[in-house]
Amino acid sequence: MNVTIDKNSGYCFGVEYAIQMAEDELENSAELYCLGDIVHNRMEVERLHQQGLRVIDREQLGTLHDCKVLIRAHGEPPETYELALRNNLTLIDASCPVVLKLQNRVKHAFDATRRQDGQIVIYGQPGHAEVAGLAGQTGNRAIIVMNEADLDQVDFSRPVTLFSQTTKSTAGFYRMKALIEQRVAAAGTPQETFDANDSICRQVSNREPQLRRFAQEHDVIVFVSGRKSSNGKALYAVVQQTNPRSYFVENEQELAEAWFEGAQSVGICGATSTPMWLMQRVADRIAEIGAAVPA
Repeated sequence: MNVTIDKNSGYCFGVEYAIQMAEDELENSAELYCLGDIVHNRMEVERLHQQGLRVIDREQLGTLHDCKVLIRAHGEPPETYELALRNNLTLIDASCPVVLKLQNRVKHAFDATRRQDGQIVIYGQPGHAEVAGLAGQTGNRAIIVMNEADLDQVDFSRPVTLFSQTTKSTAGFYRMKALIEQRVAAAGTPQETFDANDSICRQVSNREPQLRRFAQEHDVIVFVSGRKSSNGKALYAVVQQTNPRSYFVENEQELAEAWFEGAQSVGICGATSTPMWLMQRVADRIAEIGAAVPA
C-alpha cells in the first residue's frame, strides 16, 4: 500500500511564524504565557507545553503583571494592547501579517461606514480568536454571520460592508455574498450600497483546488487536524466532497484498520494548523497497518 503525505499541507506562514517565535523565546525563558492555544492542534499545544509555553485565558491575563505574553497568529483586539500597557506586560506579537492587514481594513471601513450609518458584517465563526480581533476594530459593533439565519441581524435598508475570517471556505463566503445580494434586492436598496471583500487568505483558499486534486489521486484520504480548527473543518469538507473514503483524525491513535481494506493508495493531508511531524506519525502508523491488511 502506497502512503503519500500532501506536500502542500501543513502550517501556513502565520502559524509557522508564531511557533518559531515561541520556541525562540523559550530558549531564553523557562516559561512563557500564551493568550489562548497557539494553534488549534492539541498535539502541538502539548508539545510546546512541555517546553514551557503556558496557555492562559482572558480572565487570567487580567491578573498578570510584569511578564511576557505571546500574541498568537490570530491577532487580538485593541483592548488586549491597552491591558498590556496598564499591567506592564511585554507582548511578543506573533499576529499573522495577513490578519493585521485585515484588521486595518476593517477599522478603516468601520470609520467610513459610520458616516453613512452603515454596518460591518464578518463571515466567520462567533467566538473565534481572529473574529474577536476583527470585531474589536469596530468596538464590537460588527455583525458576525455563519449561516443564512444570522443575516436576520442585518438591516438591509442600510449600507453593508462584508469581510471574511481569513481561514473560512471560499465557497462559503461567496454563498453568503449571494444571500446578502438577494436580501439587499428584496429590501429595495441599491446594490452599490453593498461592498463585499473576499479577505480569505490565499494560502488557505489556494489549498482547496490542490486538495481536490490530491483527494482524486488516492483510494483513501486521511485528513489530520485538531477538532477546534475552523480551517480544518472547511478543508476536510472539500476533501470529503471529492473522495467519500475520507477520514478525519486528530492523531494516529484514531486510525481504524477497516478504512484501508482493498486500498492501493492512501493520501495524508491536513489543515494550516497541522504540524508536518504529526502527519508523518500518522503515515508511519498507516504503513504498519498496510503491512497487515490484505490489499
